[in-house]
Order: sequence, then C-alpha cells, then structure tokens
Amino acid sequence: MEGKQAAPAPASDEGAKDALGRALGPTPSQSRFQVDLVAEGPRKAGGDVGTAGKGGEEAKGRFRVNFVDPSAGGESPGEPGGGGSESGNVSGVQNGGDTVMSEGSLHSGGHHHYYYDTHTNTYYLRTFGHNTMDAVPRIDHYRHTAADLGEKLLRPSLAELHDELDKEPFEDGYANGEEGTAAGEAAVTYTPDSKGVVKFGWIKGVLVRCMLNIWGVMLFIRLSWIVGQAGIGLSVLVIGMATVVTTITGLSTSAIATNGFVRGGGAYYLISRSLGPEFGGAIGLIFAFANAVAVAMYVVGFAETVVELLKENGTLMIDEMNDIRIIGAITVVILLGISIAGMEWEAKAQIVLLVILILAIGDFVIGTFIPLDSKKPKGFFGYKAEIFMENFGPDFREDETFFSVFAIFFPAATGILAGANISGDLADPQSAIPKGTLLAILITTLVYVGIAVSVGSCVVRDATGNVNDTIVTELTNCTAAACKLNYDFSSCQTKCPYGLMNNFQVMSMVSGFAPLISAGIFSATLSSALASLVSAPKIFQALCKDSIYPGFQMFAKGYGKNNEPLRGYILTFLIALGFILIAELNVIAPIISNFFLASYALINFSVFHASLAKSPGWRPAFKYYNMWISLVGAILCCIVMFVINWWAALLTYVIVLGLYIYVTYKKPDVNWGSSTQALTYLNALQHSIRLSGVEDHVKNFRPQCLIMTGAPNARPALLHLVHAFTKNVGLMICGHVHMGPRRQAMKELTTDLARYQRWLIKNKMKAFYAPVHAEDLRDGGQYLMQAAGLGRMRPNTLVVGFKKNWRQGDMREVETYINLFHDAFDVQYGVVVIRLQEGLDISHLQGQEELLSSQEKSPCTKDVIVKVDYSKKSETDTSIAFAPSSSERTPTPRKDSKSSSSPLNMTDQRLLDASSQFQKKQGKSNIDVWWLFDDGGLTLLIPYLITTKKKWKECKIRVFIGGKINRIDHDRRAMATLLSKFRIDFSDIMVLGDINTKPKKENIAAFEEMIEPFRLHEDDKEQEVADKMKEDEPWRITDNELELYKTKTYRQIRLNELLKEHSSTANIIVMSLPVARKGAVSSALYMAWLEVLSKDLPPVLLVRGNHQSVLTFYS
Repeated sequence: MEGKQAAPAPASDEGAKDALGRALGPTPSQSRFQVDLVAEGPRKAGGDVGTAGKGGEEAKGRFRVNFVDPSAGGESPGEPGGGGSESGNVSGVQNGGDTVMSEGSLHSGGHHHYYYDTHTNTYYLRTFGHNTMDAVPRIDHYRHTAADLGEKLLRPSLAELHDELDKEPFEDGYANGEEGTAAGEAAVTYTPDSKGVVKFGWIKGVLVRCMLNIWGVMLFIRLSWIVGQAGIGLSVLVIGMATVVTTITGLSTSAIATNGFVRGGGAYYLISRSLGPEFGGAIGLIFAFANAVAVAMYVVGFAETVVELLKENGTLMIDEMNDIRIIGAITVVILLGISIAGMEWEAKAQIVLLVILILAIGDFVIGTFIPLDSKKPKGFFGYKAEIFMENFGPDFREDETFFSVFAIFFPAATGILAGANISGDLADPQSAIPKGTLLAILITTLVYVGIAVSVGSCVVRDATGNVNDTIVTELTNCTAAACKLNYDFSSCQTKCPYGLMNNFQVMSMVSGFAPLISAGIFSATLSSALASLVSAPKIFQALCKDSIYPGFQMFAKGYGKNNEPLRGYILTFLIALGFILIAELNVIAPIISNFFLASYALINFSVFHASLAKSPGWRPAFKYYNMWISLVGAILCCIVMFVINWWAALLTYVIVLGLYIYVTYKKPDVNWGSSTQALTYLNALQHSIRLSGVEDHVKNFRPQCLIMTGAPNARPALLHLVHAFTKNVGLMICGHVHMGPRRQAMKELTTDLARYQRWLIKNKMKAFYAPVHAEDLRDGGQYLMQAAGLGRMRPNTLVVGFKKNWRQGDMREVETYINLFHDAFDVQYGVVVIRLQEGLDISHLQGQEELLSSQEKSPCTKDVIVKVDYSKKSETDTSIAFAPSSSERTPTPRKDSKSSSSPLNMTDQRLLDASSQFQKKQGKSNIDVWWLFDDGGLTLLIPYLITTKKKWKECKIRVFIGGKINRIDHDRRAMATLLSKFRIDFSDIMVLGDINTKPKKENIAAFEEMIEPFRLHEDDKEQEVADKMKEDEPWRITDNELELYKTKTYRQIRLNELLKEHSSTANIIVMSLPVARKGAVSSALYMAWLEVLSKDLPPVLLVRGNHQSVLTFYS
C-alpha cells in the first residue's frame, strides 16, 4: 500500500536523504510545514507509523499541512506534546523534507496555526503517487479574509513550494506576507456562530417583499382613475412602459447580483462594487434617504385612508390634517417596534399583509362578476362590451396628458429592489434575487393589467349615483354605453360624484365586500412602509461600514445575532416622523420617485459599464442580460425622471453629482475591483497600442525622464525639480536599483513597489516607481534604460543627482557612475545631472513620524521596514543619487534619529531646507540658460517647460552663449532670431567672448590639488607597474590624458568663474553638459570637470540632449 511505503521511503529526493540516516525532525533551518495524516473515520490511537498509515488508508484519510512557527516550542516532533492526539499520533516521519506531526503536538502551543487543507477524502499518496505539499483546488482558498461563510484557508505560497529547503521561506513567519495583521489572524481563526441567524429563501425574502412593495396604494385608489383618463388601451401601454423599465432593471440587478457573493446593502452594494465608491456612495446616501422618506409617504397614505373612514362616520379627533399626523405618528412607532423585534417578526408581518392584499384583490375580482342593481346608478354594470368599447380610447380631462398619467402611475411600479435591499439576510442572494425579482415583476404586472382591463369593462366614466336616472323612454340623442344599459348620466357634463373619473373608491364599490378593500389599502401601504423601514437602515449600515462618509461611522454598528442596525432604525424613524408631521407629500413624492429612478439608472449603467470594460472578473451566472439593453434601460430611467417631474430630476442630478464630487475628492481608501478601474485599464491599453502606431515627430517631443532616485522619498528635491518640467507633459519614472542578496531584494521589490507608488500618489507626483534588482548600479541602470516604459511611453532622458562625495568614497563607484552616462548616450538617451550645493539625499534625516505617516495602511502588505546592511560599505556614500548599497536603500526610521529627538545641526538643516525649495513659489527671478553647445535643443526646452508651471511662471529666461569678441552683436541678433522663431520668451541674451581666456592661477592650482590623489603619474613609474595599475584602477588620470585635454580642463574652470560672475543670483542654472569620449577620458578626470564646473553655485542642471532636434520653428 502506498500509505505504508510513504513512511519509510518517500518518493522524493529529500526523503531519500533521510533514509541515509540523517536525524529526523526539523532543524531551525528546515521548512516549517508539517503534513498530518488525519483520519476521517473511526480513529485508532495507533502508536507506530505503519498502523496510522493503515488506519488512514482504511478511513480514507487526508493530509493536513500545518504552518508551524519553529520557535513555538523546543519539543522534538518525535515526542508529541499533546498526549492524546486525535489523529493517531503520527510522528517522526519525514516526507519530502516536511515533517509529519500529530495535530496534538501542533496545537499544544498557544499560537495561531493557519493550515492548508485538501479536499476531504482526497488522499495525496493515492491521487498523485507521492506525498506533496501542493494543495488541490478548494473553495476555502478563495474566501475573502472577512468571509462569514467558513474558514479561510491559505494555499501554500509559491515560495514555500519553490524555495530551497535549507533556507527559511519567510523571515516574518507569515504566508504571502498577507496575514501579518491582527485582523488577518482573526479572519482566519474566526468561525461564525451561525446558530440563530435568520436567513430567508427566495419566496419569503424576495418575491413576497417585491410584490408587497410594488402593489402599493395605487392599485386600489388610482388605477381606476388612470383607466378613466387614458382608456383601457393607453392604460395597458402605461403599465407596459413602466414594466419595460423595471424589467430591464430587474435583469441588470440579476446580472450584478449573480456576479459573485453579495453582502448586505442592496442597491448600494451592487452599484458601489460595480462602479466604485464614487457612484456607490452618492446613490447609497440618496437611496437610503429616499427609503426613509418613502416610509413617511406610505404611512401618510395609510393615515389618509383611516381619516377618510373617520370622516364618513363623523368621528374626527381634531381636524383632517392633525388627525393624519396623529395616526401617522402612532403607525410609524408600531412599525418601528416590528422592525426592531427582528427580521423574523418583520417577515411574518409581511406574510400576513400579503395574505390580506391577495384576499382584497380576490374580493374585487369576485365583485366584478356580481353586478347589483344598487350599484348601477354609481356606474357599475358588470362586464359589458359596450362599456369596454367606450372606455378603450382616452378621455383626458383637467389638463391631464398621457405623460402626466404615466408620471402618476410609475411610482406604483417601483419597489423592485425591496428583495435586493436585504441581500445580507438572504440565504442565497445569487439565486434568490433574480428569481424573486423577475417573478414579482411578472405577477404584479399581470394583476395591474387584469384589474385595469376588468375595471374598464365594468364601470362607466361618469355616473350620478341617482337611482332616478333610469331611462323609461328611449332617447334618440344618447349614444353613451350607459344609455344602452338604460341609464342616463348626461347630466354629468358638469361634475358627478361617481364613475371612473370621479370616484377614487371605485374598487370598494365594485368589490363583493367593501371593508376588505379598505383592509387591502391598509395592507398595501403598511407593507411598503415596513419594507422601506427595513431597507433604509440596512443600506445605510452597509454605506457606513465602508467608511465612505467618515462622519456617519457610528451607524455602522450592528446588534444581535442578525447584526441589526438599531441606530439606523432610530434615524430612519426620526426622518420618517419628521416628514409625517410636515404631511405635505405632494412635493416630496416626485423627488422620492426620482431618487429611486436614479438608482435604477445606475444599476443599468453598471451592467453596461462592466460589459464594456471587458473585465475577466465580470462573469454573471445570470445570462439573460444584454449590455445595450441595459444602456437603453439607463437612458429610459433618466427620461422617465424628467417625465415625472423636471425640477425634481434636475435636483436629483445636482445632488448625485455633488456627492460624487465629494467622494472623488475624499478618495476613500477602498479597492473593490470596480468596472471603472477595469475601463481605465482598457482605455490606457487601447491608447498605448494606438500610440505605438504613431511615428515620432519633433513637434510632439516630450522629455520622458528616467530619474535614478533610489527610494523616491530620499531625494525630494530631485523629484520636485524634474516634476516641474514633466508634470502633465511627459513621463517620469523613478528608478531604484536594489542590490545585495537576491532573496531579500526580491521580497523588498514587491513591498517597495506598492509602498512607494502610494507615496508618489499621496504626494501628488505624476510618476511611476520602477525598482529592479541588479548586481551593481551600472547593471541596474542598463536594465532600466532598456526595459522601462511601454511602447511610445518610454524614457528618452536619464536624470541623475550629482555624486557630491565622490572624492571620499570608493572610486569604483565613480567609475560605475560615469559609465552610466556612457551607457545612456549609447542607447540615445539625453542626460541631465542635477546638483544642489547642500546635497540631495535626506534619507538619514527622515524621522520615524514622517516616514510612518507617509505609509498608508495597505490591505495586502505589511509596511514594515527592516534595516539590513548586506554590504560592508560605510555609509559615507549616501548622497549619490541612486541606491549604491542596500544600507541606504530604504530611508529607515532610527531610534536615535536627530529629527525626532534633538534639533538638527546647521548642515542638516540647510539640506532639509534645500530639499523643499522647489515646492515653493519661485517669485520674480532668473533661470539662466548657458546654451554653449547645440544638443538638439533640450537645454533650452527644459527651462521653457519649467516656466510654464504656476510656481515658476514669474521667472524670466536669460540665455548665455559663447562667441567671438569682434562678433558679439551679430551673435546676439542671430540667437534672438532663433529664439523668436522657436517662440520662446527670453529677457536677455548675453554673448560671452572671453570663454577661452586662461582661468586664474589659484583656480588651476585648486583643480590640480583636487585631482592629485587620482593621478597615475606613469612617467615616474616603470612601464609594467604603470600598465598593471591602470588595468586594476582604470579610473586613474594619466599624465598623457591630462596634457591632451588641458584646454578642455581650463574651459571648465573658466566657465565656473563666469558662472559665479553672471549667474550667482539665478534661481536655477541650466547648462550644457560637457561630453567625455568613451575610453579616452578617465572617470576621475570627467568627474573632476563636473565638480569644478558646478561648484559653489545655485542649483545647476547640466543637460545634454541626444543631438536629435527637439525644437522646430515649422508649423
């Protein structure tokens, strides 16, 4: 049997090693995964492995892989700590490097153990022929961390399966780095107490609710009037049009509801998870408010009916208006009591109300078949073809039109979301919402049409109610249907109290037992009020849980086993009570209808949008939807809003837009994988591909910069200055080269990518962060220059900070630094070197508070920075504009950080001030452009782009060029002509005729002193020694080279003198970067040129384009 074989000789390489006599049991360096053989059937406390294997085989056992903290206990796996282990004390077996332990020993410590489980009855040895840690597909691996349906299991991560066994898979002891938070632990160990939680099926939860909500008071007191006005034909059309809108919305709701697990929050949840928090937050708030006010509307409808009855019997309490308020207030208190009693009671109340409603409808239908003579004067004659023919066409009176009648009827069709609104209380929302909603729409529509047709076939439009209006002799001029039925209602030219047009209580009059219709009206109004009273707090609770409006956080709390939003109930009650006391619902009704319609429109639009975005995650189980029909549905909803009430529609649009802008501005920290994100990606992808087919043109040239920043927050000045000329113009990529051991670097890459991209967004930097791992800086730079970017959006300019402390550091790093320039020129990049006298790197100053505040919490990564110094280098080289050693890779909070404890010294304070200088408004000053060599125009384009930004717009450009003393005027005019053709404003042009003058002796002496330590002095050494030294230290300056480039050296020294003379007050100096020939000029000499050229000056940008034109004067 495979089960037996697995123990002594597992079919894997590592296992074989164990057979050679290596001691069993985990050593600290081994994997921390243990495979348990867990018997599913009757368990025997077998002592030896063979028995356990047999028992496991017989009981169709399975392996359970446990993630165990090696530091959890010092006991050997051979001696299980939990004596009476329930899994048969399987012990001491090594399988593929994974130690088999008993469950008892694993759970003896007080630690949380996340375990990776396989399907019940799946025995790995039988399935795969050898023992494996790989997990088979299982639903528990895909659960949300906050799932309330069962335990979330973690599948083994790739590192656990793939990493070498003698190394720790993780340093932090957590799988995937994802469960490092307390919340994560709670989620995994949390098993919900499902006892007593009430969950509804599709009939009780959705169908009953929707039918009750759709059959409103309209059914009994307005439908007959609509038939009178519009006629049977147009009434059916009105009902049909309303049904088209609701059916399309029902289909869209079904599609969204079946695209993944639906939690509580109804319409808000569906819209927010589809379109994102902006639309969801806007709709959630107005939909919850609309439901709260709808409670008032329905309760007032109920109170009005009661007051009518009191008036008929002459038993009014005070007067009509106040009686409505008193009865309404009492009713809403009773409804609140039912709601707070719990969903179970509320559902029972709904069933009772539905029974009454169906009885009332049945009562009316029966009544139509028994026409009594006493009812004929009131216009009811039973089913007659004459009445049907007469009432088929419209007869609009009192300024009513087809659309005004439609506007009055449409609110009766709303309520289709009543089931979806309690999605959190449904046992299976994915099947319940489509079935219940669509069936409810079908049933209610058929009933509406049936009643409209039957009432139109039985009752005439006008009747006097006077028994004496019967016709004795035949009248010649009477053609109405009533005349044919021997009644003369011609006196109704003025106004009669009865008939379809005049009497709202036609259904009571027709019915077999009138009080039952009154009970139906009570039932319809109270059930709708109750549904709304439950919906509003549930939606509001879901909205508050998502923290979209931080001020409403207190309403997120739920109470009891069903997580009832009691605070939401009280709030809804107060809103409803307030509107009941106003009792002016004619103004509020259209706004409520429009609020509902706005949410219907967005649900339809969500489906269209999700289908358009082609997101792989959009896979609704409900297939009967179409993106274009959903779009038509959304447009219809918007049209109907205007048909019902144009000013209410405008008000709704304004409110939704206002809330949308507010939520967009606040940017809630949520990520729901909305279709907005998917469409943004799709648009970016399509435009990038389209852009790839466009040839480059000089007019469209943009500086697309790859900045070697290291960690972006380490060199803010570098970032802000480049941002000044790339923001909304070109691409900006922050390159960060990680060095040091590969395993550690790979882990850091992943965490840094998310963290620093967030940091850039938070600091409003329009830039990308691109980390790479490389052996050294030069390799990393080459990788970035070759691979960074996408299609046409690729960098064309390398930006580096000046290596300030190059003389104190390792000269090999200078060699690497200078070689980066050569590499950039090789791949046709322009190069920009930025120098601030104070330096750029502030990573050693960043205090703990600043660093931690810049890292928002991410749901998936732990922002913990561990300082690991892999290189043995000193930290003197931290000013270089890269990450030359891993020791400075991440600005790390230090306990002894000066900024958090004591005041900074002067140097550090100056550095800190300098690093923020480009964030301030620059005022009226100069940008001096020393355009000495024509590099294609990049040296001129960068300062121009800087002056287009708000902070720099008051700065003037001054241009300095080289020239001959006898042609200064000519050169100035030529340059002025060129600049005016380029349409670049300048304040002054200076021609320097004395560039080639020999520099001052003391400056030459200072230069020679500076380069002395880096010279080879080959003339003083033997040829062989000199050659060997040059080979080992290629950066050294030879005497020959110094003599050869003497003129160029003098020019750099002389230019520095001129810069100090003319540009010492400029805000920023942009100057042509001298180019050194590869292989001819040593790194130390080139570095010395850059040093002497840019020392003791305001911020300097040394720029060299790639000698392709970036400016043109052609249109």
